[in-house]
Formats: sequence, C-alpha cells, structure tokens
Amino acid sequence: MYSRLLNTLALAATSLLWCGISCAESSLDQALEGFDEPAPSSTASINDALEGFDDFAVTPAKNETRQKADAPWRFSGATTLSTTWNYAHDAPAPGESDHRGLSRLRGKLSLELDGQLNETWRAHLSGYTFYDAAYALKGRDGYTNEFIGSMESEAELGEAFVQGRLHSSLDLKLGRQIVVWGKSDSLRVTDVINPLDNREPGMVDIEDLRLPLTMARADLYLGDWGLTALAIPEIRFNKNPAWGSDFYPTAMLSPKEITPEDGGGNTEYAFAANGLFSGWDLSLYWAKLYDDSPHAVVVNGLPQLQHSRLTMAGFAVNVALGNWLVKSEAARFSGVQYTGATSAYARSDIMLGADYSGFADTTLTLEAVNRRIGDYDIALNNAGIPEKEWQTAVRYQGDFLHARLHLIVLASAFGKRFDEGGFTRLSAAYDLADATTITAGVISYQSGEKFPFDAIADNDRIFVDLKYSF
Repeated sequence: MYSRLLNTLALAATSLLWCGISCAESSLDQALEGFDEPAPSSTASINDALEGFDDFAVTPAKNETRQKADAPWRFSGATTLSTTWNYAHDAPAPGESDHRGLSRLRGKLSLELDGQLNETWRAHLSGYTFYDAAYALKGRDGYTNEFIGSMESEAELGEAFVQGRLHSSLDLKLGRQIVVWGKSDSLRVTDVINPLDNREPGMVDIEDLRLPLTMARADLYLGDWGLTALAIPEIRFNKNPAWGSDFYPTAMLSPKEITPEDGGGNTEYAFAANGLFSGWDLSLYWAKLYDDSPHAVVVNGLPQLQHSRLTMAGFAVNVALGNWLVKSEAARFSGVQYTGATSAYARSDIMLGADYSGFADTTLTLEAVNRRIGDYDIALNNAGIPEKEWQTAVRYQGDFLHARLHLIVLASAFGKRFDEGGFTRLSAAYDLADATTITAGVISYQSGEKFPFDAIADNDRIFVDLKYSF
C-alpha cells in the first residue's frame, strides 16, 4: 500500500511541476502568500501603512472595469506539495514518538473566490484542505491520537466576508477576517487581533500564521485619518503543538483548555485610528479582548487552562528617512494573569526597529522588543516569571536573477545577550515559471532558558515546497 502511495505522490508532484511550467503563460499571477514575497521598500511601507483599509474611491482602469463587467466573479487557488526532514533528533525513549527523518509529506489545496455583488459591495471566500502522508508511511501507531488529529489532515474556512460602502466615507465589512495592526514584520506588540497557528513555530512568517475571526468592521475616513471599529463575537485562540508533537515541550498531557462561549458578554472589541502623512504615519489602538496565551489555575481540585480578559492601549509609528524606515510600537496590557500567581498584572511592551533598502533588491531589518511586568512581586519570581524580557529579530531579504530567486535569512532570539533561545531560518525560493515556485531551506533552533527552547532545540529540519498557483 505504501509503495502505491509513494508512486501516486511522485506522479502527482511530477504532473504538478509539468503543469506549472507548461501552463505558465495562461495562469494568473502567483498568490501573494508564503515568505518568498520581497519586503516592501520604505516608500511602499508608508503608502501601505493603512493596509486592510480598502479605498472604494479609487477608480479602476478601463480594462479592469471592462473585465469586472464581463466576469464579476474570479476563482483562484494554489496546490502545494511540501516536505520536511528532521536531521538532529536523537533516538526516542521507549514509548515516545519517533520524529527523526521524514516529518512532513503534505499535499495542500487552497482556494479563493472573489465576486463583485454590485458597484459598492463585494464578497470574498477562501479555504484550504491538506493531507499529510508522512505519518501513514512511518506508521500512525507510533504517534499520539492528539498529534495525528492535529497534523495529519485538516480542512478549514479562511477569510469569508462581504464588504461594501454605506456612505461616501463609511465602509462595512462582515464575516471572517484578518486584521493586521502595527508596523513590525517579525515581532508582535500591537498586532493582537488574530490568533496564530503555532504548531510549527518559526517555519513561516507571521503573515502566514494569522487565523481569521468572525467580526463586524466599520471604517470611517476623515481626511488624513481612518477610524476603525471592530466587534468580534467569535472566541478563538492560538493553535498550539499537540501532545506528542516534537514541538510539545513536556511529556505530560496539558490540562483542559477552557474557551469562553462566543458572543454576548464575551464579545471582543477594538478601535484604531490610522493617520497617513507626508513621510510618516501614526496608528493609535485600543482593544478589550482575551489573552491568546492561557494560564493554569486549579478549579475544584483539578488544573485547567484559562484565558484572562485584557485591556490593551498602544500606538505604532513609521518614519521614512531616505533609504531608512524607522518604526516603533508600544502597548500597555492590563489584566494579565500568569501561571503560579493569583493576581492580575499590567505589562508594557516596546518595540524599536528599522528597515534599510539602500542596496539594490535588498532589504535589511532589525527589530527589538522589551516586555516589562509592572508591580513585579515575589509570587512571579517564585513562579519563574522574569520581570523583563527581550526579543530581537534580524532579517535579510534579497532578490536575484531578475527577481526570480528570493533569499531570506531570519534570526530571532530571546534574551539581552541572545542566549535564552531562538531560531534561525534560511530559505531560497525560485520561480520556475510565472505560477510555479520551488522553495528550499533549513531552520535551526537554539536552546536557552526561555520556555520551551530547551525542549525543542533538536528540532532542526530542512524543507522543500513545490507550489503551483492558478
């Protein structure tokens, strides 16, 4: 059976590549996803500062207008065959899963449907499904049921919304959405709206990890400012590694995680004010939401994981200075709760960073975040929670061979001396044709005191992805 499965997958991969090359001229542009997209220049970053605030006042070109009239609905998607190989694992202890060698052989289908309902309203629908044959090939009995249920197969609805204009300066957007706050490319401070898929940390950029939420969004435009209000009835948290994953940090099954019911008094709310000016932009944020990271408590003698209700206020700013884009974010969170402490605390996060694009087809980025807990006390110290935490990310992104080869190096580390854990990822993506891309790379994890890097330091792996967009 495994031999037939391998032959089928090999045939599918060969057919996929042949189709991508032969059909290149008639295919649509490659979907803008993954981490092979060139980083924006300083000017582009300023112009895109209000990303997600769609401007219906822009008049489309004549050929675009004619195309929309002829085909108001557009269907697109991508197929991806991805593999990973773990090369640093030691032999597992008796009874533990063996994650050495092949750890992914996944086929994924992503689909999108966009439609113009009338002159002022449009609809968008997306989703994906995947199946990973690696576990069947290596023997499903060697893995926990929780891990197989999380990683072998999945089908999920992505963004799905209707969006339209209620007034010349007022837009409404209803449905499952992703909202990006802040200016940082690799670190999170004010980007708090959507949870993340953390099942394989470090493998892809944050832009590909956000999980959509059902919400109502209203955008009001007043001169240089755009005001946004969000009401989010769907309560959804991060997807974390399942028990039995090589990214799961302990051998023990974690306590039950409690998810509040959707809607009602649990609805999350958020507001943003975004100003776009000559050479700089400013964003102000406020949100009332649940902490995506749970804390452990004991209820009726049994441990469980709960999510505290937070209030966040913050800002983000970009300033363009020639080839430099200087950026900063700051946020204060109140109501934060930690495992091992009974009180709620306030935490302040500050990010400073800069992009440099003075070299041809190259962008260099440096970002650093300091997180500090206010009213730090002995309870937090006894629980092993540090008062201050540093995280730094350095990124290189360059295009070569007439923008057909895209190189990325990303290093992220915790600690003031970069010694508390982190990872380094190197990748190269090559456009075989207009719609076909092959990506190869390696990721290495560094051990350190920061949880959970001691437990995942041997998860180093190489990866190869073949993607065809249509």
